[in-house]
Amino acid sequence: MAKAATKKAPARKAASKTATKTAAKAAKKPAKATASKTATKAAAKVPKKAVKTAATSNGILTLRNIADILSEIHELPKRQANEMLTQVVEIIAKSLKKGDKIRLSGLGILQVRKRAARMGRNPQTGEPVKIKASKKIAFRPAKDLKESI
Repeated sequence: MAKAATKKAPARKAASKTATKTAAKAAKKPAKATASKTATKAAAKVPKKAVKTAATSNGILTLRNIADILSEIHELPKRQANEMLTQVVEIIAKSLKKGDKIRLSGLGILQVRKRAARMGRNPQTGEPVKIKASKKIAFRPAKDLKESI
């Protein structure tokens, strides 16, 4: 156990050194190309403690909690992080209304599925009832997510 702990610490230091080197290189490149790369690398390094402390006492993680975590990690104002998350939700909703699939790597796939019209029964009287065709949002979790839970 002690050996495993000592091996992880130098790896973290090396990762932080490479992050500063890439940041220095990023300053030389155009901002548009490097912004997405640095954002993805920073998102991959989410501290586990931040996620655990953000959940409220009833075990629900809200958009506001996520925005707070992101603002701390990326050193942004909470308002800006909240607006960004709100816009992400709006983009996802618009895409689902169009009928597009949304693939979030590491999380899963969101898509709209059509439910055919069918016959059901009224539970109180037992009478047959027609149920209209409808659409629903389906979520299929990623393999990594399933295995981690």
